[in-house]
Amino acid sequence: MRALPLSFLLLASFAAAAPAAPRFPKPDPAAQFRDWKIYAAAGQPWRAAREDWAGARERVASDPAWQKWLAREHAELDAWISRHRDRVEWIAGWSHDGISPKDASRLTWVDRIPGEEIDHFSSPSDPHVSITPKLHAWWVVGFRDRHLAMMVRAAKLSRLTGEPRYADWAAAQLDFYADNYLKWPSPPENAPTRTGARLFWQTLSEANGLIKFADTARLLGETVTADRRAAWTEKLFRPEVAVLNKNFQAIHNIAVWQRGAVAQVALLLGDEAMWREALDGRFGLRRQMAEGVTSDYLWWEQSLGYNAYVAQATLSLFTAAGLHGRAAELADELNIAQNLLLSLLTLRFPDGKLPNPADSGAPGTAPDRSLFASAYRVFPTALGLQAAAERRDWDTLLDPPPAAPTLPELPVVTTRLLESSRMAVLKSGPWQVFVHYGQLQRSHAQPEALNWSASFDGIDVSHDTGTTGYGSPMHRGYFARGANHNVPLIDGEGEDLAALNDAKQWPRVDGIPQSPQLGRVLEFSAAPARLSVEQPRYTPHARARRTIEISGDAFVDRVELATDDGHPHALGFTLQLEGAAQLGSEFSAAPDFAHGRPEPFGYWREVRGATFRDRAVVPVRFGARTLIVEIECAGEFRLWHGDTPDVPPRRRETLFLETRGAAANFTTRIFPAK
Repeated sequence: MRALPLSFLLLASFAAAAPAAPRFPKPDPAAQFRDWKIYAAAGQPWRAAREDWAGARERVASDPAWQKWLAREHAELDAWISRHRDRVEWIAGWSHDGISPKDASRLTWVDRIPGEEIDHFSSPSDPHVSITPKLHAWWVVGFRDRHLAMMVRAAKLSRLTGEPRYADWAAAQLDFYADNYLKWPSPPENAPTRTGARLFWQTLSEANGLIKFADTARLLGETVTADRRAAWTEKLFRPEVAVLNKNFQAIHNIAVWQRGAVAQVALLLGDEAMWREALDGRFGLRRQMAEGVTSDYLWWEQSLGYNAYVAQATLSLFTAAGLHGRAAELADELNIAQNLLLSLLTLRFPDGKLPNPADSGAPGTAPDRSLFASAYRVFPTALGLQAAAERRDWDTLLDPPPAAPTLPELPVVTTRLLESSRMAVLKSGPWQVFVHYGQLQRSHAQPEALNWSASFDGIDVSHDTGTTGYGSPMHRGYFARGANHNVPLIDGEGEDLAALNDAKQWPRVDGIPQSPQLGRVLEFSAAPARLSVEQPRYTPHARARRTIEISGDAFVDRVELATDDGHPHALGFTLQLEGAAQLGSEFSAAPDFAHGRPEPFGYWREVRGATFRDRAVVPVRFGARTLIVEIECAGEFRLWHGDTPDVPPRRRETLFLETRGAAANFTTRIFPAK
């Protein structure tokens, strides 16, 4: 067993200047995950994307399958162009607002105009959701995003077939947005994620839209007059760039999209100063990748979904850079971004699902076959090439994937301490456990330090649900709260994240601000698989320590809570289960369970509770297997069981233990029934 030093990872605040030593060292990123990369003759694992228009015309002329695809492309574009036009009076909303008020499921976007062509929305689990101004605005953002994507497709179709009507339509749409750009209202300056956004609700969407505008203009090329291109530049591209350059002067996933969008406009306009600022500015792309990606090749906002999201943000830039002959200038960033895709392979559970820390949506899957296929033009892998070969789309038409080599074995998941990411994996026998023991910074953080997810013999025992759309009251009211996680609770709440909201108040080491929620590792061992971690400031007046180990076929979890304010507290923890608890006769209905408790407990249903002394045992069925949950707590304690929200609209079961005092220790053992 190896004891680790009780040291924090030094982190600078958002606004701090770049440190002299790398915050997250990443030596030789090109050599990482070597078995999953395809290296070029020059030795790099990435390639410059290309567009072969002459070859594309030959393929659609000679291949019946491509002819069928082309006919479908014609039909879809013709249908959209004939039915849809944008309107200046339409104000775009937030993509996170399209949520069912009944069960927090996501609404299904349709291409019929709400209030004119349809009178309600729906989700797969909620058939009738009334149209409100907020939901109409949500529909607009979906429409506008699709409309801009159709502009790109129309420009490509015109270039492929020589049909001018598609180029004319795409150019007319650029005229419309350039002529009316300033007519859309800009949000107030005190809305930092929105400042300057006009076509969309937030500048993240604005960056996505600008990428599509730039690609449309590039594809149209010399088919439009110089005066028309100049009007787009002065009335649309440069104003949009000015907005994005004001926003997110920080290391953040949105900043990656913004700098990438600006860099693509720079390539379009041949503006070298704009290009250099997007890459080398204070919060340019180079610093985003250097300081936003940990030494474990995880995005530092900790939601694993952002690994893919940031990779997608860079892919559009890397593709454009390849087409403009400038990919080599981004070699370091290319190598780091590719590892964002591959690192997730080493964290997957046996069922292929990923852990789900912070506030992503539903748990992701590794490998993400679709994402690998989308990346093949820049990051060729055997899986990506294999998946891309099955596709017929603009990418595979213009840049046909070569034959895929033999698919390598997936990396073996092992016990690992991901110290720079404040996470760990324990793997032994039938158990695999993921532990999220601290936060690096405030963005997307939830009160879930010391949370864990686990599988037994391939069975999903407990997972992190993630969250629903941010516009739903259940996001902050349930999913982003401690009671939705396997964490210690003090008076019904998890860790106090208020300290993360003001980096100026963070404690300092050698003058460098540190997140107070980093947590510290007290002990780590691979054999036996064991991790002991602590949050010294779990709340302003409480310390929390958790020790997790795998002992044979048992998962053992020990929690220690101690408060120092001189008052007794309700101390306990929640245990989220993907099985069916077999409750004994001692459990009885608890109709007043939520009374006086924090908001998340109001979402519990069919609550039953029982009083125990020193020990409680609950068998839980997971399909054909039964695991025994054995909980020890000195003295008398209450244990509740209820039906609780899972990934919307699904639900699951949760156990909640609570006792009172200034300190408490809990031991939970989960093992198979004999």
